[in-house]
Amino acid sequence: MRLPDRALDGNGVTRRTALRRGAGVAAAGAAFTVASAHVGSAVAADAAPGEGRDRSPASNSGSGSGSGSGSEPYLPRSVAGIRIPGSRLARNAAEFARAASSETLFHHVMRSYLFGCALFDLRSVPYDRELAFVAAVLHDLGLVEAYRTPTERFEVDGADAARRFLVGHRVPAERVEIVWDAIALHTDTGVATRKRPEIAMVSLGSGLDFSGNGLQQIPSETREEILAAFPRQGFKQDALSTILSLCRTKPLSTLMHPFAEVGRRHLPDFPVPTVEDLLLAAPFAD
Repeated sequence: MRLPDRALDGNGVTRRTALRRGAGVAAAGAAFTVASAHVGSAVAADAAPGEGRDRSPASNSGSGSGSGSGSEPYLPRSVAGIRIPGSRLARNAAEFARAASSETLFHHVMRSYLFGCALFDLRSVPYDRELAFVAAVLHDLGLVEAYRTPTERFEVDGADAARRFLVGHRVPAERVEIVWDAIALHTDTGVATRKRPEIAMVSLGSGLDFSGNGLQQIPSETREEILAAFPRQGFKQDALSTILSLCRTKPLSTLMHPFAEVGRRHLPDFPVPTVEDLLLAAPFAD
């Protein structure tokens, strides 16, 4: 198989280099996952259907002023009948996400929470509301330049940034790991939906807002109230620009990732091989 050796945007990554490193990246990722996996099962979600619990040590369910920071984003107590948690942790997470993100991205993560809740409330599925909110509002930190690493997938960058935030707020380790999983798996719906509700909610809610998948299940009045509270503001083009930025600046992070399709379509000489390329270049004699 002949592979072009041209690099992309001065990063020195060629298609041949990416192909050679592809199997190594995958193997290293698998080894790290096995080595870092914690032992034991996740704590079961025990909230009442559609009504999660605010479990941070200091809860604020009054005026919605949260930690009292003047820079904290305004959040309504509820949207379309869906409650937004008033705990200190939830408010601090929202403030952290809003400070790090553009308004368009922040509105997306808020819609992701609301759409996820709407889907699960329709089915009376029990979930921990604070966990679902924190995971949803922090789920795209990996798209923010300040939290990008040179090679990790954006989902892992975001999960790691969220973990640092939660550890800094002394959140119990088992709850931190649920949020980490929810963020790291949110673009893999087939896996996320086999996990606990809060993990599935982030994937389904963000996926609905990204592609419209499942939108028909949301009552029109609920949908309109969510979009009025957190408008899309050109989200499609903003998301496309962000995806292309990842493809340009850290192409190997899109290896075997859906974003690679965007890079191949829009970027000349995009160096990331396809799954077929990896298979046919495997060093076996068959």
